[in-house]
Amino acid sequence: MASGSGFGECRSEILARLTLSALERGSGDPGLWREPAVHRAVLVSGLSLLVGAMRRLSLELSAGGT
Repeated sequence: MASGSGFGECRSEILARLTLSALERGSGDPGLWREPAVHRAVLVSGLSLLVGAMRRLSLELSAGGT
């Protein structure tokens, strides 16, 4: 997958941004949160972002970064 905007975004950051964008666009629909797919998308996006952040932190710590 491409790096997105060229600023080194990881896949989890892109997924989170896309999910938040879709939620923002659909927020006018009162039935949005009744859809199980919306809950799954938010959970998967959040977990992916968390795993990506942990991976990045682990790499920085193992490389002796600050």
